Amino acid sequence: MAGSHRRRHAGSGASARATRTRIAVIVGVGAAVVGAAGFGAYSLLEDDEAEAGGNSLSAPASSDPVKTGPPGPREASRAASEFLTAWAGGETETAAGLTDDRKAALAGLTSYREDAGVERVKLTPGPADGTKVPFSVDAEVTFEDTVKPWAYSSALEVVRDEKTGGVEVAWDPSLIHPKLTEGERLRTGSREAPPIRALDRTGARLDPEKYPSLAPVIADLRERYGAKAGGKAGVKVWTESAGKKKDKKDDDKAAAPETLLVLSKARPGTLTTTLDAAVQETAEAAVAKQGGAALVALKPSTGEILAVANQTGNGFNTALQGTLPPGSTMKVVTASMLMDKGLAAPGKAHPCPRYKAYGGWQFENVGDNSFTIEGGTFAESFTASCNTAFISMAEKLADDDLTKQARDVFGIGLNWQTGVTTFDGSVPVQSGVEMALSLIGQGGVRMNPLTMASVSATAKAGVFKQPHLVPQSFDGRQFAIAPKSMKTSTAQELRELMEATASYGTAAGAMSGLTGQVGAKTGSAEMGGQEETDAWFTAYRGDLAAAATVPNIGHGGEFAGPLVRDVLAAHGG
Repeated sequence: MAGSHRRRHAGSGASARATRTRIAVIVGVGAAVVGAAGFGAYSLLEDDEAEAGGNSLSAPASSDPVKTGPPGPREASRAASEFLTAWAGGETETAAGLTDDRKAALAGLTSYREDAGVERVKLTPGPADGTKVPFSVDAEVTFEDTVKPWAYSSALEVVRDEKTGGVEVAWDPSLIHPKLTEGERLRTGSREAPPIRALDRTGARLDPEKYPSLAPVIADLRERYGAKAGGKAGVKVWTESAGKKKDKKDDDKAAAPETLLVLSKARPGTLTTTLDAAVQETAEAAVAKQGGAALVALKPSTGEILAVANQTGNGFNTALQGTLPPGSTMKVVTASMLMDKGLAAPGKAHPCPRYKAYGGWQFENVGDNSFTIEGGTFAESFTASCNTAFISMAEKLADDDLTKQARDVFGIGLNWQTGVTTFDGSVPVQSGVEMALSLIGQGGVRMNPLTMASVSATAKAGVFKQPHLVPQSFDGRQFAIAPKSMKTSTAQELRELMEATASYGTAAGAMSGLTGQVGAKTGSAEMGGQEETDAWFTAYRGDLAAAATVPNIGHGGEFAGPLVRDVLAAHGG
């Protein structure tokens, strides 16, 4: 490269001495070394041979003894100058060869230009302090169309090669930048998706500080829609691990990325969601009453999600992503299946025995359900949430009947495109005892407040409307469509059952005093290792449906019901 001088072995004669003297005069100890594409020419630092005994950067002649001991200041200055000159000039392999770890140095210096985007750099060494040489860095970082100057200071240390007696730069990542440690590199780019300014359906801002339950939701929206919503990510230089981690433990031990330079600030995009700030505020206050509670509210007529609230304490979005057995709230789906098949009707006789054996298991109504309804109707069994009344139907069903009803009529498991990460329920095909348990929301059935709010919404509307938090018009994604609808008579009878449950059944306590068209279903789900059941409650009032769960606490009507009531009382009707 023009202007560069490679260091040559010292020779005898006036010519060689004259050359060395000329270079020493030009450069001096504090000379700057810069990239050829950068700020000017650069030269190597030379000095006389008095201290070094000739060319100290080269192996001694075979007849000379190997030099020992730490390098002197002149040797350190000369070695530093040659290394910095090669680095600044883009002679990466040459610079790496002047260190005590060529492989690591080559990787680090290459990454400095390619990963950190440093295209031009000026390196100015200071006076040596023993074997250490400080230097200043004046660089330009380029990312796409953004260019930013970057100035900082670093230092290197010169050591002696025990085998050859020559001197070399001790390689360390902190040479590149003082913040770099072993196993790290610099990166330049956009580390995060463009930020997003989420708005509710009326244009009100959804600030996660005001609505803490929405923090994970807005973070998800940022990843999915930050750029589509018109946002622009910020460009930064940061530190990160230079290699792949072997396992989670390695990830936990890794230092958190540290921003070293901001090239450009992020610009948020704007996204209007289906959420309603007023409903969200009520939902947040409701779940705050019970530790671990989660709640979702939506519109049965459209599937628009109006509120998502969690009080889990661990950051997990149980409301949208939970995978829990829903207990007897699942009987809404089971009841619709039985009525569609002509196996049940509100006024039809439907026994509720104390015990029912199926699949080698003896089922029993216990606790609040330790009763027998002799000659009772299906409406009485539903409103009292009699387990054996539903278990007794297992022998009349195919293994996949409930799976089909949940999927084809209620849309469960149809890969909902809500606009955020959600679990849309699972009702697997099971047999024997597990199939019987699935009829009452146990076994392999897995739901969350979102799916159970949708179940009530489907019961209210008579047809499945895929829940969503981002309007379909924003990105044109395809909503899930249930292949079938309930029979018109079934939809009407299912609402009658849920409204009776809210009026005088297990949900009456929570729903007392609410006006308008109000339907509900309670649930208590057993979870292994828990002292108490998980409380569940799903209900609708007018064009508003909601569902909630509270873990390890007891009966759904007592503990989850009041949370749902708060939302329906304030915004339903």
